[in-house]
Amino acid sequence: MRFNLMRSLLLHPYGGSIITVRSTTTSGQYVASRARDPVFEKLMDKYKNLLKVIAIQDLVLANPTAEPPSVSIEFLSRLSQKLHLNRGAASFLRKYPHIFHVLNDPVKSQPFCRLTDAAMEISRQEALAINAGLSVVVDRLVRLLSMSISKSVPLRAVFKVWRELGLPDDFEDSVISKNPHVFKLSDGYEPNTHILELVQEEGKGLSFEAAVEKWRVVECCKEDCSVDRIDIQFSFKHSYPPGMRLSKNFKAKVKEWQKLPYVGPYEDMVGKKKNKSGVMGVEKRAVAIAHEFLSLTVEKMVEVEKISHFRKCFGIDLNIRDLFLDHPGMFYISTKGKRHTVFLREAYERGRLIDPNPVYEARRKLLDLVLLGRHAALSDSRDTNMSEEE
Repeated sequence: MRFNLMRSLLLHPYGGSIITVRSTTTSGQYVASRARDPVFEKLMDKYKNLLKVIAIQDLVLANPTAEPPSVSIEFLSRLSQKLHLNRGAASFLRKYPHIFHVLNDPVKSQPFCRLTDAAMEISRQEALAINAGLSVVVDRLVRLLSMSISKSVPLRAVFKVWRELGLPDDFEDSVISKNPHVFKLSDGYEPNTHILELVQEEGKGLSFEAAVEKWRVVECCKEDCSVDRIDIQFSFKHSYPPGMRLSKNFKAKVKEWQKLPYVGPYEDMVGKKKNKSGVMGVEKRAVAIAHEFLSLTVEKMVEVEKISHFRKCFGIDLNIRDLFLDHPGMFYISTKGKRHTVFLREAYERGRLIDPNPVYEARRKLLDLVLLGRHAALSDSRDTNMSEEE
């Protein structure tokens, strides 16, 4: 057990000031003590196997020498530990006959794996959806860079979240290189590293509206709106896990925090670090950046470890995971699948995106195949074997 500094009141940023106290609670215990949300836990229970399927699918599609694309079971077996396939590659593939087709190569005398027609069609639909929305992809990258203090981020950090941002797998060529008036790659400080920079015309700044600002406008325009525009100008939408008890003192602190002014994620921080909100304003800006980052993702979710790669670029001096845990009304962290995944609570209802997009819809189809498992697959596999024998 190690010591760490925890702020008071459990959800400490809601206090009028930050009070650090010495505690014997470990970071792991802090995660374990969070209020659980069964809807998100159930969703992540499904996603943990989908992520393994996607990892194998990428390996299959990345093999350019085979037609149709395929990889050997032996190759996948060597990667079993890295892919978290606890019972081995062959056992995992057999669980998803609607996605993977295992066949023997008569020449090499070893089993291979390829995608089924259904899985290939879903992959094609996702690629078409991404390519059809390349202008959206460019906008996402520009917004990402605009949140950075230096208007630049390490290219390797973007590679970490290329799928979450809905980028094409060849985005370095199809997005960055094809938009030299928007993006520029330069050498990093370390060998063999690159920095992705935003190209800005001198004296011409970019202006963006954050997702939370759009929500505020919608709230104020509702017929039954009971809040004043001034009261809501710095607020974020909150909804809490079912069964989470909220004391009167806690609610009062939340209300106080909601009114706290802060510098928006797209606003320049130069000369604004010492504003009247002080440390709490800086913390709220970090929350706003995390909120906007999740809003830019296709599925409004990302692994905490991946977003941590942008922490320094965004000027966030706080622990990202603790930041999410501190705000359970906005974010939800699941630890399923040996990873910490954060969801934007307001984007979901009953385990699905409220405002879906074409890329998300394609990925949901793959999830549906994962959930089918071996159901209704026996007759399909027999028909396939008969056609191959013919």
